[in-house]
Amino acid sequence: MSKYFLALQKVHDFVHDFQLFEAKITTMKKKFSEPKIYTGGVNIKDWNKLKRKEQEEALSKEWYVYYSFRQEDGNLKRMPNVKAGANSFKTKKERYNYLKVIQSQLLQLLELGLNPYEDNDLTVLQKKNEPRIIHKEEVLKQSNSKEQVILESNKVEQTNVMTIKEALEFGLKLKENVININSYKNLKNRIKKFSKFFNDSLPITSIDKKSVMEYLNHVLMENSARTRNNHRTDLSSMFQVLEDNDIIANNFIKKISVLKTKAEKNKTYTSTQEKDIFEYLESNDPLLLLYIKFISYNFLRPVEVNRLRIKDIDLVDRKIYVKTKTKALKVKIIPDILVQELPNLSELNQEHYLFTPNGLGLEWNADEINRRDNFSKRFKTVVKDHFKLGSEYGLYSFRHTFITKLYRKLREEKTPFEVKSYLMNITGHTTMDALEKYLRDIDAELPEDYSNLF
Repeated sequence: MSKYFLALQKVHDFVHDFQLFEAKITTMKKKFSEPKIYTGGVNIKDWNKLKRKEQEEALSKEWYVYYSFRQEDGNLKRMPNVKAGANSFKTKKERYNYLKVIQSQLLQLLELGLNPYEDNDLTVLQKKNEPRIIHKEEVLKQSNSKEQVILESNKVEQTNVMTIKEALEFGLKLKENVININSYKNLKNRIKKFSKFFNDSLPITSIDKKSVMEYLNHVLMENSARTRNNHRTDLSSMFQVLEDNDIIANNFIKKISVLKTKAEKNKTYTSTQEKDIFEYLESNDPLLLLYIKFISYNFLRPVEVNRLRIKDIDLVDRKIYVKTKTKALKVKIIPDILVQELPNLSELNQEHYLFTPNGLGLEWNADEINRRDNFSKRFKTVVKDHFKLGSEYGLYSFRHTFITKLYRKLREEKTPFEVKSYLMNITGHTTMDALEKYLRDIDAELPEDYSNLF
């Protein structure tokens, strides 16, 4: 017998034995590959190293759990991707953590004997007295073709996630202790409107940038760009509280742009208008005239005048204590021109407000919004309607008028820088930039006559 034939025979026997061995190994192999998570084509471990654009691109793709199951011929076949509603989460943290739960539960089911090619009885798969694998509902479903397993979009129960209602109420409770009453009322009203726009029994994490944009667009169509921006500001403030307290992953509202709005300027009164208004009020409403003089001579905002109580007026040292826009309490002098207008206040209740509808220092139980509205409406009825003034004129206009008068008078002898340095102590502006912007807005600085240049 040829030596070559004997060698070939040994090769044949070896191959035959190897095939039998391989068949045995195949039966011993796992019937499935371990489920893995697809994260938009990026390595999740390098997430923080990625640029924001790369992160956004990854999140724009579908994330899912994938695995393979062994067929009768011994080959692994890729099964349909399992998304289970994961892509409704808009942040990496929420989406990845959710898919990790799905991955873990799918692996447990496969190890218990789940077969995507057969009907599966979950009560048999789950061991007796063992904790349930799916917490909310049985989300394992056999398709009609019996060729795939689909995890339905019912999300795994998240016991630590607040509902929209719970989260917003929590945020409001915290905000109530850190902002003033007026700001809180506005915030509360806007948050209530926002909450009504959604099913507030859903988890707070169901709200994403797109749904907030839909709400803001609704506000814009119903109102104005300014109102829409105010809602955006309050929502961003609220969601920042939720982020700070680990209720949501991040405050995405900060990324929503602010719309440009047309500035509503209060026009400065002319010298003639000022004189006519003061003379008219002298005879027709002296109380309103005194209210306006606090704005004019002390350069206060109307809301700051409304906050004054009798105890805030010190006529002995000629000081006034004001809750301003930028400080909880600011001390300003009372100029002599205003001191001469004030009666003796020492006999009045020190806790009463200085200005009330019927006189100085009387009892008046009204919140800040109503106090402001009372004098605004009074000014419209008594002054604006009488002089037929447009919407560009208001109580605030007197502050502009008298700052302009003072600025131009000082400019007769001082340089612009000297005047602004002096004015900062009077107007209450905390920076030179803020004062300069204010002066530009009210056109306080005007050029001299340039006729001789032609």
